[in-house]
Amino acid sequence: MAEIVISNIVKSFTDRQRNADILAVDNVSLTINDHDFVCLLGPSGCGKSTLLNMIAGFDKPTSGRIEVGGVVVQKPGADRGVVFQQPTLMPWLNVADNVAFHLKLSGIRKAERRARAQEFIDLVGLKGFEAHFPSELSGGMNQRVGIARALLMNPRVILMDEPFAALDAQTKIEMQEELVQIWQRIRCTIVFVTHSVDEALLLGNRIAVMSRRPGRIRDYFDFDMPRPRDVTSPEFNEAKRRVLGLIRDESRMSRQAA
Repeated sequence: MAEIVISNIVKSFTDRQRNADILAVDNVSLTINDHDFVCLLGPSGCGKSTLLNMIAGFDKPTSGRIEVGGVVVQKPGADRGVVFQQPTLMPWLNVADNVAFHLKLSGIRKAERRARAQEFIDLVGLKGFEAHFPSELSGGMNQRVGIARALLMNPRVILMDEPFAALDAQTKIEMQEELVQIWQRIRCTIVFVTHSVDEALLLGNRIAVMSRRPGRIRDYFDFDMPRPRDVTSPEFNEAKRRVLGLIRDESRMSRQAA
């Protein structure tokens, strides 16, 4: 069943310094099914974050339409949780209060907020750190808080914009493994932006490879390799060669157009 339908999306921006329109995304169409883990993969500036922001409702397409759960996206909504590259936590709130912040805005009483937040604090591996403040946590732990906060909203879709990009290699591997376990447990739909081929193939069950700007879909394919995935396996490396071939084609065309 389709959870997200992206139909003929075009997005352009006005560059006021150059007095010119910039075409960022060009005629992108995708269908993302319920419970998919889709990775949007492409070079910097290809429009993948722009596309994610339009799914989130933070920005509107110049033309085309996006539907989530059969409803046209007009603005942000509780059916879509967002995890950014930086977790954007409130530094004056502890872990429990950061996770439960939107419940406070909704007028939920403190005892209920704490009880509902605890489930997701436990899920992301932060039990025992409920009273800690962001300044007392590592980057990976703060990102866990951001994920727990998004999950607590019980969204149909979670949108993630390079959430592990700033982490060290070991922490990144741990977070990738934990994210897959969370996705398998709660079975939501995830759209994950990355520029790392290995990360996309480790996480996604479907991979969308975008072209250089203006962003178009070069390829969109299923990748149902069993988990946990062995990055040294022939199946993994065959998929990696396929994606790298597309990326090299894009680089070659970019040099020729320069």
